[in-house]
Amino acid sequence: MTDMWAAPAASGPVRATVAVPGSKSITNRALVLAALADGPSTLRDPLRSRDTELMAGALRALGTGITDGADGSWHVVPGPLRGPAAVDCGLAGTVMRFVPPVAALAAGDVDFDGDPRARERPLGTVLDAVRSLGADITGSALPFTVRGTGRVAGGTVTIDASASSQFVSGLLLSGACFEAGVHVVHEGSPVPSLPHIDMTVSMLRTAGVRVDDHGPRSWRVHPGPVAGVDTAVEPDLSNATPFLAAAAATSGTVTVPGWPSSTTQAGDAFRGILTEFGAQVRLTGDGLTVRGAEALRPVDVDLHDVGELAPTAAALAALARGRSRLRGIAHLRGHETDRLAALQHELGAMGAQVEQTADGLLIDGGELTPSTWHSYADHRMATAGAILGLAVPGVLVEDIGTTAKTIPDFPGMWSAMLEAA
Repeated sequence: MTDMWAAPAASGPVRATVAVPGSKSITNRALVLAALADGPSTLRDPLRSRDTELMAGALRALGTGITDGADGSWHVVPGPLRGPAAVDCGLAGTVMRFVPPVAALAAGDVDFDGDPRARERPLGTVLDAVRSLGADITGSALPFTVRGTGRVAGGTVTIDASASSQFVSGLLLSGACFEAGVHVVHEGSPVPSLPHIDMTVSMLRTAGVRVDDHGPRSWRVHPGPVAGVDTAVEPDLSNATPFLAAAAATSGTVTVPGWPSSTTQAGDAFRGILTEFGAQVRLTGDGLTVRGAEALRPVDVDLHDVGELAPTAAALAALARGRSRLRGIAHLRGHETDRLAALQHELGAMGAQVEQTADGLLIDGGELTPSTWHSYADHRMATAGAILGLAVPGVLVEDIGTTAKTIPDFPGMWSAMLEAA
């Protein structure tokens, strides 16, 4: 049986300062760019979690030198990309979507596989796109094989990226190494999580790559060298949100140091969401401080660009008296799990009234009762259960260890936060 974690209940308002590890999104993009660069790179304060270790392992398998610095940094020395190689994607969307275009530049076969749930995730869009740019790929979902020839012609490709912004980012990251670069055109419903594409574009430009992004449906990366960089990885703002939500859920105060004054991270949007719930939010040179109100207010929020924040927002909505509406997140049905169905089932088991809409959830919160909260091998579902456990004594979270996907020791950090109070 999967281990059950007794989510600790808060005995009073949480009052703590919580230092959050580096951004997964930045770390994995930086690793890919460093592997494609024309010189060495250094990543300072990178996230060390399952997803980033899988990315590092994938790039090492393709011939990239990645070594540990004494200060916890990663030193990356690009090498000739080659196969044969085997890539374990685990359940990391960035690995299964960012690495195939890199593998197409390798000389030799590269086999991809991952966790059982990963075999259900949509990959046809990115694999078909890489094929149309000149690569030879066998399969349309995990497991699949990229038969690299050491070159990719590149050019223009039209895709439907309405299921994931990672389809776009994965093509852009390698595009400068394609002979004709890459011009990605999106056709379909609006691309979700656009801040993640903005992050990709910003990091490409920092590495000296010329990128044209004149609208939300077209991105062009020009061919040319990728420069090695020495970069400091920001704290992961999305991983910070459960700790900030703890302040809102308990009428407490939590500070996350190092919160950037300007960032492309989607998690920064949580500041506005917390304000909607009634919390006070203050950003200073010391970090971001959230002070919870006496009672949570129900919200009506569009999370289309920040769908990763939906489980955290849903947990707070279930604790607020009244009806909340979370909109713009139909694409979450294709994430680590069907997050909308999972949230409806788990919140319903605790007594909340939850209805799925075409693009989100209606949540009638208030009085909740403890239950077993299932994580579905989804790190953000697991942290949502921890938030609810603060206010509902007796919640058991199944497979809390899945949080190691992006947070190396979430249970330890959660306990330390409560002990600080």
